[in-house]
Amino acid sequence: MHPLFSLRNSLAGLGLCAAAGLAQAQDTLTLYGVADMYAEGIWGGGGRISRLQSGGLSGSRLGFRGRENLGGGLDADFVLETGLNMDEGTYGQNAIFGRQAYVGWGYEPFGRVMLGRQYSSLYRLSDEFSVWSNLSNGPSSAVVGGFGGYEPVRGSSDSATGNGGPARLNNSVRYESPVWAGFRFGVQGGFGEVANDTGGNRVADAYVRYAQGPVAISAAMLDDKGGSVTPDAHRRSWIVGGTYSFGSLRLKGAYLDVDDRTPANQDGNGWWLGADYRLGVSLVKIQYVVNRPRYIDNARTEGLGVGYEYSLSKRTTLYTGLTYFRNQEGAGLGRASFSIPAGITSTTDNDLTQWIGGMRFTF
Repeated sequence: MHPLFSLRNSLAGLGLCAAAGLAQAQDTLTLYGVADMYAEGIWGGGGRISRLQSGGLSGSRLGFRGRENLGGGLDADFVLETGLNMDEGTYGQNAIFGRQAYVGWGYEPFGRVMLGRQYSSLYRLSDEFSVWSNLSNGPSSAVVGGFGGYEPVRGSSDSATGNGGPARLNNSVRYESPVWAGFRFGVQGGFGEVANDTGGNRVADAYVRYAQGPVAISAAMLDDKGGSVTPDAHRRSWIVGGTYSFGSLRLKGAYLDVDDRTPANQDGNGWWLGADYRLGVSLVKIQYVVNRPRYIDNARTEGLGVGYEYSLSKRTTLYTGLTYFRNQEGAGLGRASFSIPAGITSTTDNDLTQWIGGMRFTF
């Protein structure tokens, strides 16, 4: 073969390979996960305990994520994500893909529509505006998952609907708008799928967000109603929060309110203010929270926590934290109380101190 033809064929082959590579780059399938384990010590409430737990910095998980470019600005995606209890080797949320399981469709000028089991806006905002994740330990847990946040009212034995809400909404449809001049909004509805009662066990959720430069501000509302299945189950929660960045320093805070319209009338509100500062591979953070269950006169939980993270690499982080909880007038500890074992006999009117230290690996 003439050298010129050989060169031409080689260049043509390279061009086809490049084009194929580009097409493949636009269609992705990703396996991802988090492995997070920590040691914990708790003192107060009539006892003390030391133990190993899963998910101190963020919840351990294993997931699959895919996206396909359909052309013309259209794309389709899906997420399947299971929670993992690393200390016991079991899965979390009492479901195989209990964290997330949805498919989505997007058109750039229109926004995105997603169907399946998904996080609520209230949950995502409470996580974004706290220096501690609402799945982890730390002072934000006293409010975010205490009486309020994604488990609407502290002290109630179940969600208002049993529809997976309001942390994650089962059977839900979510729409998210594109960004217009820094603004974005979204709405979401979780269907109870109750025969002859379209409003039974339903959850409605909406948010609006503004982000421009160092500033981000959001507000969200979630309405959780039982309908004819559990007619007394009705709770409404809302949150407003924001963050501001000064270079390596970030300030975060939010206010949360829960209106419990059940016969128990376990209303509550709370707020938190925190900051973190990054210096190279180190991150230092501090946060103060107040949790007030209004159905108990003068009840109040305060939490003050400090934490430190050290990044060994892009994937591996060592962390530690110390939090002091002060409970007054019958107030409970809040979110951390879900994991207080029988050895810590009572969190009511008892001050508690919690220390954690662990490692997180992401892939």
